[in-house]
Amino acid sequence: MSQPTVDDIANAMFELVKSTHGKKNLKPMDLTKAMRDKFGDECDKKLCKGAIRQLIDSGRCIYSYFGGSYITLPEKK
Repeated sequence: MSQPTVDDIANAMFELVKSTHGKKNLKPMDLTKAMRDKFGDECDKKLCKGAIRQLIDSGRCIYSYFGGSYITLPEKK
């Protein structure tokens, strides 16, 4: 399997956040672990951090703070 790109990981993270929205809050480490399970050892922490940063910077996801830092979908207006 070829090494996943930051875009591949960001898209997979977004799908995971979207599928669990309203059911479970995901911490950045939860997303990193899920991506390691999905992509294997080719997916390192640096790639995952870059993917999370891409999701936040693009506005597809936001950080929420309630008893910890979570990544969630932005509120619909």
